Amino acid sequence: MTKLISPADLGFFIALANAGSLSAAAREQGISTAAVSRHLGLMESRLGIPLVNRTTRRMGLTPEGEVYLDYARKIMGDIEGLETHLLGATAAPQGLLRVNATLGFGRSHIAPLISQFTRLHPKVDVQLQLSVNPPPSGDDAFDICFRFGNPPDSRSIARFIAANQRVVVASPAYLKKFGIPKTPSELVKHNCIGIRQGDEAYGLWRFTTAKGKAKEQQTESVKIRGNLTTNDGGVALNWALDGHGVLLRAQWDVEKYVQSGKLVQLLPNYNSPDADIYAIYAERHRTSVRVKALIDFVAAAFKRS
Repeated sequence: MTKLISPADLGFFIALANAGSLSAAAREQGISTAAVSRHLGLMESRLGIPLVNRTTRRMGLTPEGEVYLDYARKIMGDIEGLETHLLGATAAPQGLLRVNATLGFGRSHIAPLISQFTRLHPKVDVQLQLSVNPPPSGDDAFDICFRFGNPPDSRSIARFIAANQRVVVASPAYLKKFGIPKTPSELVKHNCIGIRQGDEAYGLWRFTTAKGKAKEQQTESVKIRGNLTTNDGGVALNWALDGHGVLLRAQWDVEKYVQSGKLVQLLPNYNSPDADIYAIYAERHRTSVRVKALIDFVAAAFKRS
C-alpha cells in the first residue's frame, strides 16, 4: 500500500514553505526548480488535494496546505524532541538554524558569535538574515530572533540575554558649538538625529527620573527635531560621531565611543526606556538541541562581556 505521507515529504514541505517560492526552495536545496515542482506534484497527487497556489513570482498555501504545514512542523519537532530525550546531553547540535537580528546589532554582535559557534558545531548550518525591523509576531520564517524588548506575543518564548539601556550622546565638537543640554526639555533646542525603526513613535524620546522625598518615578516625553533621519542605527551613529547632533542610542552601540572620548554621554540623571536583549523562539523549539545551543552560546558570551 502506497503511503500518502512520508517523513521526507514533511521536511520538504517545511523547507518549501519557509523559502516562499519553488525557485527559492530549489536554490536552498541545491536542486532544480523542476525537481521541486515534481516532488510537490507527487505529494498533491497522492493526497488528491492541492497544497500550494502557484503564481509567477510567489506561492501561497491552500487551506489544506496550511494544515499540512502545521502538522509537519509539530511532527518534525516531536521527532527532534524524541531524539533529544533519548540521547540527552550526548546529542550534538546539527541541522539548519534560521536566525534573524536587527542590522547594526546583528552585524556587530550576532554575526561574529555565529562565526565562533559554527566552528564549535560544524554540523549546524546557520542562515542569518539582518533586517531593520524584527519580523512580525508569529512569523515562522525564523527559528530564533534576537531583538530588543520583550515581545507581547505570549505564543513565543522570550529568553533574556542581556540588560541594555539607551543613552543620549553627542560629539565634543557639537557640544562645544551648541552647548550641553541639562534636562530633557532642553533637547528641543538641539539638532537631534532621528531613527525610524520598529513600532516606536518616531521623534518622541521618553525619559524617567526619581523626584521628591518618596523618589517617585516621573516620566517626561520630548518631541525632538533635526535635519537628519535614517532607518539605520549605524548611519545615525556615524552622523553623531561627525558632530551633526544629539543621538539616543543603545548603550552597546555607543559605549566604546564614550570610553574613547569620541562621544559624550548626556543627561546621566535621566533614564530612557530599557532596550534589553532577548532571544525569541517558538514553543515547538523548546527541546531543539541546536536552538538551545546557540542561545546558550550567545547568552554566555554576553555574560562574559
